[in-house]
Amino acid sequence: MNLDFLAVAPTVAIVAAVVLLLMVDVTFKVGHRWWGFAAALGFIGATTASVWQWVEHRGADGELFYSGMLSVDGFSSFAGMVIFPVAGLGVMAGWQLVRGVGKRGAEFVALAMVAASGAHLMAASADLVLLFIALEVFSISLYVLAGFSRKGDGADEAALKYFLLGALASAVFLYGVALVFAATGTTSMYGAQSFLDATLILRPGVLLAGIALLLVGLSFKVSAAPFHVWAPDVYQGAPGGVTGFLAAGAKIAGFAALARVLVVPLGGYIDDWAPAIAVISAMSVVIGTLFAIAQTDLKRMLAYSSVAHAGFIMTALVAGPAGVADMWFYVATYSLQVVGAFAIASVVSGALTGKSPLSDFTGLAIRSPMLAAAMALFMLAMAGIPLTAGFVGKAAVFRAAIDADYLWLVILGLVAAVGGLFFYLRVIVLMYMQPSAEGVPAPRVPLGAGVAVSVTALVTVVVGFVPWPLLDWVRAAIPL
Repeated sequence: MNLDFLAVAPTVAIVAAVVLLLMVDVTFKVGHRWWGFAAALGFIGATTASVWQWVEHRGADGELFYSGMLSVDGFSSFAGMVIFPVAGLGVMAGWQLVRGVGKRGAEFVALAMVAASGAHLMAASADLVLLFIALEVFSISLYVLAGFSRKGDGADEAALKYFLLGALASAVFLYGVALVFAATGTTSMYGAQSFLDATLILRPGVLLAGIALLLVGLSFKVSAAPFHVWAPDVYQGAPGGVTGFLAAGAKIAGFAALARVLVVPLGGYIDDWAPAIAVISAMSVVIGTLFAIAQTDLKRMLAYSSVAHAGFIMTALVAGPAGVADMWFYVATYSLQVVGAFAIASVVSGALTGKSPLSDFTGLAIRSPMLAAAMALFMLAMAGIPLTAGFVGKAAVFRAAIDADYLWLVILGLVAAVGGLFFYLRVIVLMYMQPSAEGVPAPRVPLGAGVAVSVTALVTVVVGFVPWPLLDWVRAAIPL
């Protein structure tokens, strides 16, 4: 069976921290300081285990464990090095929500940690059945978190919409798994790869249908058009303290699963799925950009922006294995930006409320210069302005698409990026060029949100100024 503790060390670290958190909290009623300590213990332990995996398996083809269900390689270890720190920052950014819900705060922290473990298992799965289980662990946790505040109808509506559409997407994905099994005789990704490499399928209709359903199910998770309709309502309705974690986690987990599924078992059919990826990418950047322009709520605007960014990330996947490292670079840097942006939104508009009207940011530069500067940085980075991590990410994915002869997709992406400047710059104009309403107090920045914003802003700037060592390291670390 090839058992190994290192293969499950990140998951064990997170689960152990969750059990410890809940047992101690139930027994001793210790409060939010213990919750924070347990969360830090779990995320730091899982990140350390992921680094350990990377040291042992970087640059290697990886190794399969537990009857071929789990893969430890550069891809999965790098995923852990992104997922757990981002999740930790997301929890810190939402700590005001944790304290605001009282005794239920321990449940919030536990659910966030369970979601992070599910996201990492999605990246490490070498079997489609385990991938589906990990997908459900991750998704169900987010369904609950989306409605966690119980403040008004918005949170309940967000959770219900996310659950219903997520269940449909999971069913579609599972049907795709069944069809791939019918075509290859196995649910193992590497087993399917070996079968397809050695077998010429003259009538691949069942396999192609399975690929299509897998693509649809995972496109929902990353909010790519036209499977994005849940994102604006969920982002707007969910409490501000959880939206950053929700948005970043869905992108990381969804694209990790999508890349492994397409590249490992189905890499030989790239000529069949790459055009579909290109079409979804094009639809995402166009629809996301056009609809974001019309929004008057920051969280809803960032939701449509995330649809556009899903399209930009998919631009790298049309290159197959050659674009996976560039995809990861974009996902990692964008996730930090979105956590920082939503952390500021929760500070300005409230961590327990859903809506975040753009009018809340009018004159923010006078009331809180540091928050306004950080938000301006995140907006410029998402727009792809030079000397930010967002610019490097776009350059990387566009280069991968050009190498794969998808120049038309790059041109469309460049046009959409220019269009996106309008709604990103609109936020900056409101903060710096519009007077604040009289009597509006300066927002109070909680410690957790302040640390999350500071770390994400610092990384965005540093990677923007010194990008190539990090990008080269990512490309060397992920030999899918």
